Amino acid sequence: MREENNSGDDRKAVVVFSGGQDSTTCLFWALEKFEHVEAVTFQYGQRHIAELECAREICMKLNVHHHELDMTLLNQLAPNALTRDDMEIKEGDNELPSTFVPGRNLLFLSFAAVLAKQINAKHLITGVSETDFSGYPDCRDGFIKSLNVTLNLSMDETFVIHTPLMWRDKSDVWALSDQLGAFDFVKEHTLTCYNGIKASGCGECPACQLRNALHVNCAIVGLSNMKSFGKEEQ
Repeated sequence: MREENNSGDDRKAVVVFSGGQDSTTCLFWALEKFEHVEAVTFQYGQRHIAELECAREICMKLNVHHHELDMTLLNQLAPNALTRDDMEIKEGDNELPSTFVPGRNLLFLSFAAVLAKQINAKHLITGVSETDFSGYPDCRDGFIKSLNVTLNLSMDETFVIHTPLMWRDKSDVWALSDQLGAFDFVKEHTLTCYNGIKASGCGECPACQLRNALHVNCAIVGLSNMKSFGKEEQ
């Protein structure tokens, strides 16, 4: 336990980690920028245990200390399609998707901050994106900035919340993973699919459709990688 000095170690970071494409890209991003990185995964009653297994496996491969915290109370308070087999995964035009979990990012980042305080880490990293937030209000930049202020006031700290993907669409996220030398790793080892299928996924759920929506533009990953990716994913 560290002494209270109201300022975490600038070399240390905690990544909110699910084992999916976005958080794994953020993990590689953090490993490049900070000397000491730890990851935290939350068990909130996900339908597929494969998500937790994937997160453990990735952290083991990357030699990252991995914390798992029990947040199953969240499922009792806010039933949703990510935790209930009897709820259909759907996205409405004028309403929040059935996969939205009220308070999830608020709680995850709050507990990540508590962990960061205990290990004397100054930096928190999360893979939220306003470009692809799919109607999730807790993925917006305004929310993250507000929460950063709130966490610092509540704990008398100087945490910095980083959102490397905030203004990136999925093709930009693939481009970033390529820049980090992690393109193949992210492609082969992550799990984003709502149906719990690793790597290429089911190809039908909203998460898979978003992951595989690769657009040829100025931010695209190298053509050799993209062509290979597209062929293998078909």
